[in-house]
Amino acid sequence: MTKNKAKIISINEIFHDNKNLNIPDYQRPYKWNEVNVQQLIEDIILHQNIEEYRLGTIVLHEYKDANNNEVLDIVDGQQRLITLSLISLAIEMQFKTETFYGRFLKIKSCLLQQEFPNLISQYNLQKNFKLIQRQIRNFNEEVIQFFYENCKVVWVEIEDVSEAFQFFDSQNSRGKDLEPHDLLKAFHLREMEHNTEKEVLSCVSHWEQMDQEQLSVLFNDYLFRVRNWSKGRSARFFNKSDVHIFKGISLEDPGHYNFIKPYRINHFYTEKYNSDLDRKIDGQRASYPFQIDQIIINGKRFFEFVTYYSKIVNQINDTHSNDDSLNKQSPLQKIKNGKSRASDILEVLSSYSGKNRTGDRYVRNLFDCCLLYYLDKFGNYKLDQAIEKFFIWTYTKRLDKYSVQLATIDNRGMESDGFFRIIREAIDSKDIFQKPLETVIPVQKSKTGELLQLFKDLNYLN
Repeated sequence: MTKNKAKIISINEIFHDNKNLNIPDYQRPYKWNEVNVQQLIEDIILHQNIEEYRLGTIVLHEYKDANNNEVLDIVDGQQRLITLSLISLAIEMQFKTETFYGRFLKIKSCLLQQEFPNLISQYNLQKNFKLIQRQIRNFNEEVIQFFYENCKVVWVEIEDVSEAFQFFDSQNSRGKDLEPHDLLKAFHLREMEHNTEKEVLSCVSHWEQMDQEQLSVLFNDYLFRVRNWSKGRSARFFNKSDVHIFKGISLEDPGHYNFIKPYRINHFYTEKYNSDLDRKIDGQRASYPFQIDQIIINGKRFFEFVTYYSKIVNQINDTHSNDDSLNKQSPLQKIKNGKSRASDILEVLSSYSGKNRTGDRYVRNLFDCCLLYYLDKFGNYKLDQAIEKFFIWTYTKRLDKYSVQLATIDNRGMESDGFFRIIREAIDSKDIFQKPLETVIPVQKSKTGELLQLFKDLNYLN
């Protein structure tokens, strides 16, 4: 059995005590982009007041080279260590003349002394270092001390290279890789360090009741797409580089900007209302007045945000089925079970023969996201009319194309004069109803007969 060592060490200890770090030839290029680096720096600044901030696990193969010198090959964690080295170098260049920097003078990473022949590595090193230089100008003595002494990693040294790779596989391959929403859960739980255990358990209870697939669909197909499309941004796939979209402001911070004041007022008024003695008598409870495109409030409100919108999405998804056991009292089910053009639309969308084709599912998602955004902003007001408008706007893309790709609906969602931008800017629902829609010349007729009939009945078919 080989001798393995695992410990928790600071960035100070990484660079001061390990002058034999090496990037082996088998490692991939340095591929972190500006988003990864920006997120790391923001997290460091955000958590500067906590006792310890963990930056993950570093796995190393410890051996002796031909000259009997000890070497630590980086098996896992190269991207982070190089980025931390760049931050350390930028701090030295910016603050080396400051009196307080004296105690950090000997903290130098040996990694940047190595050659980086790969062009991808060279490009990312230069680009990321310029970003870091811009960002660390806002550092002060406290942030720098926190970076070196309180930001820590789990440091694992393994003598047998096969065991090192086996450990690496267990860290990165065994089981399913962490989803973006898993990272968000960890982030927002950290933001609740001042909440009671009861509050934490209450906030995450609904999250825990949803399976991984439900959470993945909620974020990828609904929350991410509505928030991005409303800003005219692409929203094809929600991945780890996009988690910053669901990170926002901390209302407990003493320093805050003017734009945060409405959020603070809503937050603390809701808290006061629900904790008032009168609630013990009347049993009433106020929910935070969320908007899907609002700035995210970190911690407790984030979990409430997810719970709130998961319930609306469930109501929308219920219209996909003709199951009579579903809640018939939801606004959408009432419309579907009524007698109107909107009820005909919802009925056809839940039953036409081509509804389960990949392209048709993409279009249905676009339609559902329109409904979600409208319900969020205007509630049930003239919902039946909104359904008609959204149906024509979204399903035109089903009828005027032979094949619908994910890019098709993504481009539709991003349109500068599309419904997502209109709803975002609207101050009255009439802004939605006044949008002119073009008639369609259908090219796709396979399994779309009922859709064509609806377009004809609504006078949108050429």
